[in-house]
Parts: sequence; C-alpha cells; structure tokens
Amino acid sequence: MKLNDRQVLISNCEQTMELDVKAIGTACGTEAPILHTNLCRSQLNLYDAALKKGEPLLVTCTQEMPLFSEIAADMGEAASVSFVNIREHAGWCETSENPTAKIAALLKASTYQSTATRLKSIISEGLCLVYGRGQPALSAAIKLSEHLSVTLILEDADDIILPTVLDIPIFGGKVSSASGSFGSFDIIVDHYAAMLPSSRGAMNFTLSRDDVATNFSVILDLSGGAPLFSGSHHRDGYKHIDAKDTAAISQAILDLSGMVGEFEKPIYVDYNQEICAHSRSKKTGCNKCLDVCPAGAINDDGDYIAVDAGICGGCGSCHAVCPTGAVNYSFPNQSDLIGRAQLLVKSYLDAGGENPVLLVHDFTFGNDLIGVIARYGKGLPANVIPFAVHATTIFGHVEMAACLTAGAVKIQILNAPQRQDELSGLQTEIDLCNTIMTGFGFGEQSRIELIVEADPDIVETRLRNTFKTATGKTATGKTVTGLSEVFSAVGTKREIARTIFNKLNDKSDRIIEIFPLPQNAPYGFVDINKEACTLCMACVSICPADAMRDTPDKPQLRLVESACVQCGLCVNTCPESALTLSPRLNPSTTALQPITLKEEEPFKCIECGTPFATKSTIDRISKQLAGKHSMFQDADRARLIKMCADCRVVSQANSKNDPFAAGKRPRIRTTDDYLNAEKKGLSVDDFLIDE
Repeated sequence: MKLNDRQVLISNCEQTMELDVKAIGTACGTEAPILHTNLCRSQLNLYDAALKKGEPLLVTCTQEMPLFSEIAADMGEAASVSFVNIREHAGWCETSENPTAKIAALLKASTYQSTATRLKSIISEGLCLVYGRGQPALSAAIKLSEHLSVTLILEDADDIILPTVLDIPIFGGKVSSASGSFGSFDIIVDHYAAMLPSSRGAMNFTLSRDDVATNFSVILDLSGGAPLFSGSHHRDGYKHIDAKDTAAISQAILDLSGMVGEFEKPIYVDYNQEICAHSRSKKTGCNKCLDVCPAGAINDDGDYIAVDAGICGGCGSCHAVCPTGAVNYSFPNQSDLIGRAQLLVKSYLDAGGENPVLLVHDFTFGNDLIGVIARYGKGLPANVIPFAVHATTIFGHVEMAACLTAGAVKIQILNAPQRQDELSGLQTEIDLCNTIMTGFGFGEQSRIELIVEADPDIVETRLRNTFKTATGKTATGKTVTGLSEVFSAVGTKREIARTIFNKLNDKSDRIIEIFPLPQNAPYGFVDINKEACTLCMACVSICPADAMRDTPDKPQLRLVESACVQCGLCVNTCPESALTLSPRLNPSTTALQPITLKEEEPFKCIECGTPFATKSTIDRISKQLAGKHSMFQDADRARLIKMCADCRVVSQANSKNDPFAAGKRPRIRTTDDYLNAEKKGLSVDDFLIDE
C-alpha cells in the first residue's frame, strides 16, 4: 500500500488492535496494505527488506521509532522513514468502535509535506553559572564541572563543606539583573566577591563590588527566589529548580551537561513590520502580542515590536492574537497548519466517519496523556481525532474556524494545568470563534472547548461525553459536517479569514446580517461623531491597515470595514475624540468597499477660488481667532484665514505689516568714510550718523 509514494508498513501490534486492512485500503483510496503482527521484533526482517528497496517508508508505530530509525541510519536510509501513531491514537479503542476512518485520516495526514522552517544557529561555549545557596549549589556545580566550565555564585555560603580539591571558581554575590538567551546570558551581579583560598571554617571573601557584568552560556538557578526571567520554563539553557528537589536537580544537570557546541533552533515566527498595528507617531495601538508572550521574547521597539528569536519558545500566542498577521507562525506556517488539519478532517469524512471532533494537543504533555488513556482506559472515542502541534496556543480563531468549516463538529484543545496562566490569548480566540460560529448559525453549542487537566480519567470522561453529545447539527437541523469546505489557505491572515467567512455565509441556512463581536475582536466598524469631526484626516495618516481613507478631490473621510483591525490608533489620535470602535462582523460585500463616514463641501479661497479646506474648519478657526488673536485683530488680517497658502503669502507681502519685509538698506561704507571719521576722531558709525 502506497500513500504519496510512501510504502505503508502497518502492524496490529501482536493482535492488540482489530484492523480491517481491506477497509483501510479502500478508505485511503489504494490497495489493502499487508498486515504485520510483530514488525519491531520477529518480523524485523520484513522492515529490513523494505528499506533495501530504497522506497520511502511510513511505519505505523512511534513507540519503537528509535529502533527503526537506528536500523535505517545504519543502512543510510534514515531520511526516508517517517512514522505515525495509529495504536494509541486510534487502534486501542473500545471493541464496539470502528477505528478504520480515523486510521485512514491519520495515515493520509501524516504524508502532508509542510514548508521547511528557517533555523537559527546557536553556539554554546559551555560556560555555566550555578547560582544558589549552601551545599546543594556546591554539589550541583561540582557535578556539572565534569562536563562544563562552571562558575558558582553563592547568595549564602553558610553550611558549606569544601572539598580538599576545588576545581571551580566560587564567588559571593546576588544577581541583580539577567538578560539574553541560550548561548549568551548577560548577568549583572551585586556584592560580587571572590572566595579567599585561605578560608578556614566559614568561607571568607575579598572586598565586594557592585554592577559586575559577566556572560554565561547556560544557567542553573537554585537560589530559591523568583526566576531571573519571565516565563523561565520557556527559556532554553536556563533551569530554575527548587534546591530541595533532588530529582529535578539531577535532571537539570543531565540536560545542561549536553548543552555545549553548535545547535540549530527553529525561528518560530516571522515578523512583517509594514502591517504591524502596534504604534504610530508615539501613539499606542495594538499590544496584543506583548500582552500574551509568556517568555518575554517580544519587546516594544518604538512604532514596531522586536522579536528575539533566541528567547522565543514557539508558543505561538502572538500569532494567534495578532489582528493583521504581522506576526506569523512558521513552525509550521499558517497555510500548512490549516492544510494538514483540513486533510485530517476531510479524509475522516471521506472514509465514512461521522461527527469528527478534533483534539488539538502538543507533542509532549498531550501525547503522553493520550497514551495513558489508550493503554489503561477505553482509548479515544472513534470520532475524536488527535491533531498534534508544537504548542496548542498557536491555534487562533482563523485556524479554529478553518477546521470547523472543513467539517469538524467540535474542537477540543488539551493543555497541562501548569500552563494555565499562559492561556489567556487562547481563551480569547476560543470565545471569538464561538461567537463567529454562532453568528453564522452554527453555534447552538460551543464548537471549541478548552480542556486544562492532567488526570487521564477526567480527560477520558470529557472526551466520552463529547462523543455522545456531538450531533453535527445546527439549531434548525442543518448538518454541520455538510460544510466540508476544504480550501487552499493562501494569502494573508485576514484574506484567509475572509475566505472562511464567505464559505460559512454561503452554507448558512439563514440570511446573515451584521452581528456584534467581543471587545478587542480584530474586525469591526469605526463610528464617528459627525458634529465633532473636522475632517483633519489625522486618522487617515496614522491608520496602519489603510482602512481609513481620504479622497484627493474633496473633503471626505472613508472606511473600508474589512481592512479595519480595531487597533484603536485612529481613536487615540483623533484630536476631537470623534471616533469610537465598534467590533462586529459584516459578512456582506459592502465590507470590502469604501463607505463615506463624513464629507463636506470644500471651502474656496476668497482670492483665487482654490479649494483648500472644509467650510466647517474655516468657520471654526475664524470664530476662534478673528478679532481675538493678535495676528488677526483687524478685518484685513482676518481675511488671511480664508485664503489658501499661496494667496496668504502674497497678501502679507503686499501689506504694510509684511513680516517678511527687510529694513532699509544701509549706505555702503567707503574708504573715504573711514578716513574722514579718523580725522574727526570718530568711529565710522558715529561719523555716518553725523553726516
């Protein structure tokens, strides 16, 4: 059996799964695969034989992936073997459930080819800081010194027993600030003092100094205080461990010991400042990415933001909440993420599956929890399809809506309780997508559900309840799975979103009109107080999305609603406070066309007739300045207000009080002037005055 030129090697794992290979082949649109029973042990020769044919392989087992990969590497074929888990994800299930459709979907989706992600090269010289108190810090430093170049900085040196041979430098001090990332951490230390080698009994130190700067490749922090970095568990090369947790210290030592040499790290996000709505002209607009980044990898950089790829851990929250797509996830990119999810759902439906529920989870916590449910419980329900991603927080409302549009009746997003404080952005996107689906008539039940739980029994119960209640029907009985709208997710984030909204609108069983969205939603209208607006066009000049527009031929303020990202820059800039945001979704084509918010007849120059401002603006300025300001006291001066720039200059030049007029040109001084002045004993200036 071949899928996308990959030979599929399928096994029922010593008959612990009931697999109908003929049905699987039919569901995949190909011939039935050969069924193996013990491919990783007694039938390993069959795997060897398949490798020798030189064809790319797809092995339906991840537990024994290290074994299969090692054999392939020995034969020089490592790159040609990929893996998919059909056992825990589908095959180990209730005997009354048929896993065929889900297995077919998992097989086909595993062959999806994503665009390669750019990599960042990181060099670690193995310089390690151990920072802490007492004997635990010293013991950890001594163990790490077998692999790394270690420096120990002690906040508290009490109760330390020094070894007779000491091969690590010890200092006293307190870290006052830390920055940087794996390979280059910059540390500032106060009360920095070297240990005196003559110390007997208690440790003695030299005179201390403050603001001592130093640099390390990795850090083991056993100080017991607050972490040196926000989102510390996301920061590669930094371990913040409780000094009493010996098991965690041992694991940290093991992890850090190998962190020396050259490494490659994915560049998780790309940033396009041209469409960023963060700030303009020192006016703040959108701060969403700054608010949700748990690792502190995003910083304010004036009108734009700066993303530190060395710090970024790839949670993708910034991508999910970005209203414009300026921050775009690339591990994988949005098009590939949506494409693989759509393929998974479509393949399941094409294979005869019903009411697909997409279970979004990460590669570590989620995979492990699903494995426990499958091994010790009833396994995943037949219609619950696992979808593994690097981090679940990359899922924004666009990705969620795309999966629902493809035919999923529900999306469940599984997260570890330890990440509870990092899920605010994800919850906001869930609420937004649920509101959008309800607005289009597909939301009589919440289509997206967040599960934050580590107990496999509780998670299994919730999945089972979803299995029973997922109907795939709207309130009027329309089949949600009838959507099945798979599309090529190309273009910008907002273009993809608009494509999804069009498909939902077309498939809805009712006429969809404008409906409201939650606050901070990235779609909406800008309401205007026409009486207050003077058409100064400050909002037009500052709008980062080209949603606010003017016209060259007359005073007119226009809005393209589909382009508005609700960043608030126009509101914050308007000198008259005439604008307010109105989050909503307009699915009609009118949102694509400029509509006029306010227009006026132009005021024409009283001298040449050239239009140069609005009538209300000139009337307002005249009322405020004419006869009141020192520059416009008389009627002739007040007329300047009603002139265009060119005529104003001409009028001023011809007036008696021309501000640009120069004084009378002085007489040219000659040699005779100087000689005559000298004869009279006067300065030349006094002489000329006498003359």
